[in-house]
Amino acid sequence: MITLKNVTLRRGTKVVLDDASVTLQPGEKIGLVGRNGAGKSSLFALLTHRLQSDLGDADIPKQWTVGEVAQSMPETEDSATDYVLQGDVRLAAAEADLVAAEASGDGHAIAEAHMHLTDAGSFDARARAQALLMGLGFRGEQVDAPVNSFSGGWRMRLQLARALMCPADLMLLDEPTNHLDLDALVWLEAWLQRYEGTMIVISHDREFLDAITRVTLHLDEAKLTRYTGNYTAFEMMRAERMVQAQASYEKQQERMAHLQKFIDRFKAKASKAKQAQSRVKALERMEKLGPVLTSADFEFEFREPLSLPNPMLTLDDVACGYQTEGRDNIIVRHISRSVLAGQRIGILGANGQGKSTLVKTVARMQKALGGEITEGKGLSIGYFAQQELDVLRLEEGPLQHMIRLAKEVSPQAREQELRDFLGRFRFIGDMVSQEVGSLSGGEKARLVLAMLVWQRPNLLLLDEPTNHLDLTTREALSMALNEFEGTVMLVSHDRALLREVCDEFWLVADGKVEPFDGDLDDYQKWLLETSREMARAQKEAARPVRATTDGAKSSNDKHSDRKAQAQAKKRLTEATRPLRKEVERLDQQMAALATERSQLEVALASRALTPPQMAERGRRLKQVNEEVETLEARWLELNEEIEALTTAAAL
Repeated sequence: MITLKNVTLRRGTKVVLDDASVTLQPGEKIGLVGRNGAGKSSLFALLTHRLQSDLGDADIPKQWTVGEVAQSMPETEDSATDYVLQGDVRLAAAEADLVAAEASGDGHAIAEAHMHLTDAGSFDARARAQALLMGLGFRGEQVDAPVNSFSGGWRMRLQLARALMCPADLMLLDEPTNHLDLDALVWLEAWLQRYEGTMIVISHDREFLDAITRVTLHLDEAKLTRYTGNYTAFEMMRAERMVQAQASYEKQQERMAHLQKFIDRFKAKASKAKQAQSRVKALERMEKLGPVLTSADFEFEFREPLSLPNPMLTLDDVACGYQTEGRDNIIVRHISRSVLAGQRIGILGANGQGKSTLVKTVARMQKALGGEITEGKGLSIGYFAQQELDVLRLEEGPLQHMIRLAKEVSPQAREQELRDFLGRFRFIGDMVSQEVGSLSGGEKARLVLAMLVWQRPNLLLLDEPTNHLDLTTREALSMALNEFEGTVMLVSHDRALLREVCDEFWLVADGKVEPFDGDLDDYQKWLLETSREMARAQKEAARPVRATTDGAKSSNDKHSDRKAQAQAKKRLTEATRPLRKEVERLDQQMAALATERSQLEVALASRALTPPQMAERGRRLKQVNEEVETLEARWLELNEEIEALTTAAAL
């Protein structure tokens, strides 16, 4: 079992755990929940011994193998299958033993190594690795492709497959659903439900947590509280505890007021002095309860739009994509749709099919490559970018953003009014002047939401708005969207948000945008049928083709095909060259920051620093983490663009 006993853990000057104790039994599936920045990832670092506790004991059985998803992007020419196979540490150790035994010529050691290989499942290891890849959305021809040929989102899937390949007694999963499509997400749920070891998962997807966890560990105010049940059960039990705690606080307040009233009334009377003094002592000895304060009370609302044009906008034979070096690269084409007042549209489709491209085009962030978009009179668009850097300036603070926005979209507001407005989104005190580049992902997302609310839009375009939001803020967003009187177009992998907000769906697939007749459950069935059809098509394509009777014509056709393929490949290389150069530059920057981060973590864990030195390195560590987060966001965006261009070239 895992036992934490009176553990105190600090990261720089911040106390992550304060006298925390909890016991987790073998085989339990635990959801670790808490606000962004509460310290969930630091708890994972403690369990993997990357961090040491300042006080108390954290015990994990020494013989346990721990598996987790690496956060760094893999850089290797190994095939996807070989890379995933390397995650099986038992198999790798057995193979190393066999190599050593054969080199020494020790027959007994060779026989023993072969026995270990059999125990490690070497006979079907490759098939198991490829099954993991296929489950996570890789196609048949991709399983043997080199790792370096994949974009960022797909490399993160490779990291997840590699972690699942590990025969772990303890599995630690930090936001494993990021970068997954709905079909891969459903497959992962089924796989984790069958997993027999102990699992702790950090996720902000409540449906995912409900499906796979049976214990919830809540990290709040540096304390750990264990609840039996999935996330929905945890919410109900926590709400009940909070009601009871508030009732106890109010009852104690009444008791204290009664004692104080007696003391004030009789402390001057000699006949009652002794009784009054005893009540003073009782009041001093009483353990003071605090009022119930919770981060779940964060809420906001979108203001009523000034007008509701109908239709909001009309798309007539619109083509969306990117223009690179004067050349059009169309991702989605022939879009003819109208967006009406009050619609709630969920946009579905696999990664790289063009969902974000469509939203960016409607949001005027990039020009349509064909057709015409007609906007209704008085249209006011509020755009939440998947990468917040599309709308934020790293060197400015939240207040500077709001001052500039107020000048652009409404009469100039007083600074105090803007400060009060930001306070509603948890930007208080000096935070209003803090550079956006040093804010966490969740804080940046809240700033974008604040800017949206201020603009008073009548059409909201939201591209993965929940990526960096904790569960309570997601709930606040869902409530605000349901009360919004305008139109919503939403791209999200959060099924709970899609179910709660959207009443119709558009499907982006195969270069087209069409209405999807059904709900999310129907979409899941459609994905299953589509994957089966693709598998059948691949089998058909793999069958031998009969030789043509016209040999000369066949040779000419092949020559033309090869020439066309070479030209297409050349155009694609030219189009993606500047993007790949920027990716290489970001890789170098992230590698340097990763080295610095490791050095800082070692220094903070050594306990040889003075308090001022600890504080200085803690601040720098936070800054490094934020810089890495910013660079990774841009890295992923660039690779998504490269993937989109590659997909378009294949159409």
